[in-house]
Amino acid sequence: MANKTIEHVEKGLRGTLVIPGDKSVSHRSVMLSALGDTPVHITNFLPSADCLSTVGVMQALGAKVDIHSETELTVQGNGLHGLQEPETILDAGNSGTTLRLMMGMLAPQKFVSTFTGDSSLHKRPMGRVIKPLTAMGAKLAGRAGNTKLPITVIPADKPLQGITYEMPVASAQVKSAILLAGLFAQGTTTVVEPYKSRNHTELMLESFGVKLDYKDNAISIQAQDKLTAPEELIVPGDISSAAFWLVAGSIIPGSDLLLQNVGINETRTGIIDVLLTMGADITMENQRNSGSEPVADIRVRYAKLHSTSFGADIMPRLIDEIPVITVAAMFAEGDTVITGAGELRVKETDRIQAISDQFNKLCPCIEAQPEGLVIHGSDSNKWQQAKCFSYDDHRIAMSLAIAGIAGAGVEIEEPDCVRISYPDFYQQLEALCK
Repeated sequence: MANKTIEHVEKGLRGTLVIPGDKSVSHRSVMLSALGDTPVHITNFLPSADCLSTVGVMQALGAKVDIHSETELTVQGNGLHGLQEPETILDAGNSGTTLRLMMGMLAPQKFVSTFTGDSSLHKRPMGRVIKPLTAMGAKLAGRAGNTKLPITVIPADKPLQGITYEMPVASAQVKSAILLAGLFAQGTTTVVEPYKSRNHTELMLESFGVKLDYKDNAISIQAQDKLTAPEELIVPGDISSAAFWLVAGSIIPGSDLLLQNVGINETRTGIIDVLLTMGADITMENQRNSGSEPVADIRVRYAKLHSTSFGADIMPRLIDEIPVITVAAMFAEGDTVITGAGELRVKETDRIQAISDQFNKLCPCIEAQPEGLVIHGSDSNKWQQAKCFSYDDHRIAMSLAIAGIAGAGVEIEEPDCVRISYPDFYQQLEALCK
């Protein structure tokens, strides 16, 4: 796609949006279904590039995937111990979730598997996953001191052993990799988090009949003989995708949006908590359950926002939403201070630096810190139109788009990266702006 030009919108955004399926849940639904021995019908699946990378990997490992439509598929696995040696290198594309979780699933297997990915994924460090898996007895070999792609998983000399691993930083992907390895490991595998991160893996494991033990911030799992697959999994809407509309509705005068079928898992709703502390007008309607995940319709109306401060304790619940929270803070009265966000430096790009370098072109009000940001908000006279680079990072691109329609417009370079998580984002944005 050529550069994308987003014009400032003069009127409020009004309408109803059906939020696409949750990326995290879509990944896990395919992975665990491929470990069952009965077919699982998955609906509201997110047909993004990242999730399709997971589908491709599971097919290469012997799972049968019947795609009925973009958002509906059936996965038939060969049982917990039925993964097959792939005939080709496994391509995780741009998906860190695919790579990290599959490293945990494949570490106990009795065959060799090698991962690659796109140029962005090759730059992302995997040492924090490799370290605990190695402590369990896994053998992994990669470049740059065994931390970067390509990475080969080599059959271990003996079965993996359960460990107790105290995570230095809360990370759902690292936790999930360890728990998936623990499905096959001898003894008890326990993960202790400094703060609770998103729990989609735990909920999905429980829906497949796995009993987990919880104590404070520790989660324990035992090896399983088999998984009991449900007949159907319904993927809730992704709150990380809803986040862009939550911010747009909050900062554009006259806006009133209803976002349907949004997952409101408490380990993911940090974005709502922060916006509410900033004075946002957000209400939950029609709360219900979609499988093991809570969902609701969310209404957001324009409100004059004020600054806030938050840090490491809430970061696992909103790390992916920091770029668009920054946009909200740029329109809020006062100085917003974000700390404890060092993980942003090793995402699809260095998001702290990307936010500072690109968002400041639109309104020079952001100071980058080693592990966070300071945003000096609400000087409307400083907003200007600019050409901004997305770094091929979907969340940076979509956040720039929201800043553009609310500010003075923006031209986004490498805009089509939104296909990673939200393929219809620009179409929905344009429909709302008409």
